[in-house]
Amino acid sequence: MVKIGKIELPDFPLLLAPMEDVSDPPFRRLCKLHGADLMYSEFISSEGLIRDAIKSRQKLDIFDYERPVGIQIFGGDEEAMALSAKIVETVHPDLVDINFGCPVKKVVCKGAGAGVLKDVDLMVRLTKAVIKSTSLPVTVKTRLGWDENSINIDEVAERLQDVGVQALTVHARTRAQMYKGHSDWTHIERIKNNPRITMPIFGNGDIDSPEKALEYKNRFGLDGMMIGRAAIGYPWIFNEIKHYFKTCEKLPQPTMEDRVEAARNHLTWSMDWKGERVGIVEMRRHYTNYFKGIPGFKEYKQRLVTTDDAEGLFKTLDEIQEVFGGYHFV
Repeated sequence: MVKIGKIELPDFPLLLAPMEDVSDPPFRRLCKLHGADLMYSEFISSEGLIRDAIKSRQKLDIFDYERPVGIQIFGGDEEAMALSAKIVETVHPDLVDINFGCPVKKVVCKGAGAGVLKDVDLMVRLTKAVIKSTSLPVTVKTRLGWDENSINIDEVAERLQDVGVQALTVHARTRAQMYKGHSDWTHIERIKNNPRITMPIFGNGDIDSPEKALEYKNRFGLDGMMIGRAAIGYPWIFNEIKHYFKTCEKLPQPTMEDRVEAARNHLTWSMDWKGERVGIVEMRRHYTNYFKGIPGFKEYKQRLVTTDDAEGLFKTLDEIQEVFGGYHFV
């Protein structure tokens, strides 16, 4: 069993990564349904929360069926981070996570996200400010370092644990790599083998199949792993990995009926949470992933991303199931 504060997770838990414009409540609900053990909100700007920015506040929405669930914040100012942690605490998540890993330029330029990797002293101060302002467990997600010449995750892990961080997730790339090239989990393995480190250590990066998940589980000896992009349009990956861990056998691919049902639920829950118009528009980015690789699907994809009413979308999904119901996924 893995523990973060009072949160008890199963042995070798699978975490859903906090992904901007992806890890909202409808998507998290699907991933929970299909086996995710711990999930996080999209990352939330501490400055946005304090300004009462509507989009930032909406990201605080969590639901009991998601638990355990954490809310992730980012920022480069101690006072703002402390105050935003207090705001987060009012909606009663199970933990607060700090993002020191986002490589996007607009975040890094504000001295936040992966930008903080260039100033570990600042990272520690920001973390202490959050820990002092909340009674919730505080965890961190970060990267190996700024670039391959400044990999500092060993120092980061020790210093964050020393100030009270209760779990650390490491994306096994540098900021300079963004999401390109190969992740290198040997650096995370080294942290886990450091006798000073007692907090749970989770790995993230390139887990896209049950086979790779088992290989990395056995090879690197971490406490669990976080899955991000591989779950987009494919929430089944969590249960597929768990089944493979137990049996070394792969579950059958989700059928067309499974995929249509997931897309239908995702659309329904998006409209319920965001309102019909926004729910329909923001769902469009997901259809390609649900129906990836199907020959002759172009016409239906076009309809899914241009139809403006719920009735028309549900009709199209019904038609997809009828026309492609016999398609065999491999």
